[in-house]
Amino acid sequence: MTSISPDQKLQEKTSIVEVFESQKKHSGKLREEKVEDRIRKLKKIKSWIHENRIAIQEAIYKDFQKPAEEVDITETFVVLTEVNHALKNLKKWMRPVKVSTPINFLGTKSFIQYEPKGVALIISPWNFPFNLCLGPLVSAIAAGNTVILKPSEMTPHTSQLIDGMVRQLFHPSEVAVFLGDMEVSQDLLRLPFDHIFFTGSPSVGKVVMRAAAENLSSITLELGGKSPLIIDESAGIKDAAEKIAWSKFLNSGQTCIAPDYLMVPEKILDPLVQEIRAALTRLYDPLEEGMDHSPYLARIVNRYHFDRVCRLLDHTLQEGGKVVIGGKVNREENFIEPTVLTDLPNESKMLEEEIFGPLLPIITYKTTQEVVDFINDKPKPLALYIFSRNKKIVNFFLKNISSGTACINDAVLHFLHINLPFGGVNNSGIGKSHGYYGFLAFSNEKSVLKQRIGFTFLKTLYPPYSAFTKKLINLMLKYF
Repeated sequence: MTSISPDQKLQEKTSIVEVFESQKKHSGKLREEKVEDRIRKLKKIKSWIHENRIAIQEAIYKDFQKPAEEVDITETFVVLTEVNHALKNLKKWMRPVKVSTPINFLGTKSFIQYEPKGVALIISPWNFPFNLCLGPLVSAIAAGNTVILKPSEMTPHTSQLIDGMVRQLFHPSEVAVFLGDMEVSQDLLRLPFDHIFFTGSPSVGKVVMRAAAENLSSITLELGGKSPLIIDESAGIKDAAEKIAWSKFLNSGQTCIAPDYLMVPEKILDPLVQEIRAALTRLYDPLEEGMDHSPYLARIVNRYHFDRVCRLLDHTLQEGGKVVIGGKVNREENFIEPTVLTDLPNESKMLEEEIFGPLLPIITYKTTQEVVDFINDKPKPLALYIFSRNKKIVNFFLKNISSGTACINDAVLHFLHINLPFGGVNNSGIGKSHGYYGFLAFSNEKSVLKQRIGFTFLKTLYPPYSAFTKKLINLMLKYF
């Protein structure tokens, strides 16, 4: 690889600043654009995606061998859903919203006006490199912002594809892409963006939040954490096993909302493991040629993350954990077989760190309170999954466990629901996205109050304070 000279680095930094300044200037003009202008931009994105569907599949396959069908479902379809939803609802979203008038404000009219925040920075991750970059871009454009995108350097083929798309569709003063490593991200984070949208790990999220604080930039952080999946004895074991097998090992477990560990009653552990094994064979190895030959399983994105997951597996086995399904690895292809583990000690490293790979530990429990105490002893998860037919138990878990999102009798599926806000809480994220909530994330909800000219009720409270004024104030405190 050719090294980058100090002069080239200086030129790159200068171009970042120049593009930021041009976008800052252009963002003022976008405040005057009509809904039709934003719709036109969204339609350009939609047309480009349809015309380049095969190119999207090929780029993501080159990055980590993700099956084409999985690309269509988890990458392309998700972005098109965002675009179509915005196209259908943008006129309504942009309209000022009237608010009711309290009695002490009689004579006034008030409304909320949605205006673009200005210049937005979107830093996207590698695990769903198209979806998690273009989805926020759709929301930012719908809200009327200029945007700088920083896709992940770990998926270079997809990042190059996104760069080419943006260059083809937009002027740099409106949307621009900067490729590169962490140093490029650091250069971008020094700038006073009006909003920063970051998707990634909690540890890097803290770095982004500190940088945003320097400029008082508003932020949306979509992070991760350890999302638990709880099963009780009333659940349909075969149904649950198939949904677990799909949702956990989709994208080789490299999904921020994948079930990170299962909590299962001791009585159903063995039958559940058997059903998961059968489900994995049906989904990924129907010809029983071996999981490593399956065309339906993605690979780990690179050698660094492959080694990280392997170290976690080895450490767990040394701690006394037992592999009950899978366990094979192929370093040549960065492949790790879907693996299920039991008998982990409570202090296991695998129960503390986010796995972000195809390893699934199972923990047994005896009481529902034991489950609540175990989960609440950890940072708040991005997602909570509950498999049960018992409404009382479901409500107990929903009420007593805090999480960014929740899904009952399924997993991961809620991410695709365009009318649901998506996001974490505390360690798993700040702010919400998708659909209308994504539009809000990139908008300033400006409060507007319109007062009439001439006599108003408020003038009766101006000084000097007479006995009548004091009486009015007392009435206000008592009845208003």
